[in-house]
Amino acid sequence: MAAVDIRDNLLGISWVDSSWIPILNSGSVLDYFSERSNPFYDRTCNNEVVKMQRLTLEHLNQMVGVEYILLHAQEPILFIIRKQQRQSPTQVIPLADYYIIAGVIYQAPDLGSVINSRVNLFSFYKLTVVHGIQSAFDEAMSYCRYHPSKGYWWHFKDHEEQDKVKPKVKRKEEPSSIFQRQRVDALLLDLRQKFPPRFVQQKSGEKPVPVDQTKKEAEPIPETVKSEEKETTKNVQQAVGTKGPPEKRMRLQ
Repeated sequence: MAAVDIRDNLLGISWVDSSWIPILNSGSVLDYFSERSNPFYDRTCNNEVVKMQRLTLEHLNQMVGVEYILLHAQEPILFIIRKQQRQSPTQVIPLADYYIIAGVIYQAPDLGSVINSRVNLFSFYKLTVVHGIQSAFDEAMSYCRYHPSKGYWWHFKDHEEQDKVKPKVKRKEEPSSIFQRQRVDALLLDLRQKFPPRFVQQKSGEKPVPVDQTKKEAEPIPETVKSEEKETTKNVQQAVGTKGPPEKRMRLQ
């Protein structure tokens, strides 16, 4: 089972044999790659057949099956080996590429693996960001408070600690707001105009008096009005009588 797991996850492993590193070159790199302990090497390939029969690599073109070739070399640090399926001397199908850097062998990922890895990484970061935003929003909503008379406000934990330290002072709660009082006054004025009162209490502690009676008391008596008018006319006449005759003025000839 361990060998199967290694074969299935070749993109995540590497292989190196330090004894080969000083002598690596374009002629010996395929022999280095065909070591038995190398997990990337397929023992059923045509290279193994040519090696057992002690033939040259040129005979691979006349065979059909899986083979390994040296695709690129940049001595002494970089070598690229390709695994391909040969169907005819002129037709091959690439299967995988392997690159050797400083003697360490890696398998190059295919396009599907690269895209899948990037999508998974993006999904991970996206979920992490969304989770962080959602948790921050939930925490912010836990501090939000609302009351019909006050509206919305924030209530944090440090406010609770400050409230515990400060002495509690009883706040006088107003029975009503300015808007409510103005509205009630307008309604009461409207009701008074529609339904005028029949009794009026002029002073506290006195009995209510009908509105008609209060109006009669407020009106002046006709005789008293006449007497007051006579007195005012007499005073005017006396004031006129006290004045002397008009002064005579010289005429100009």
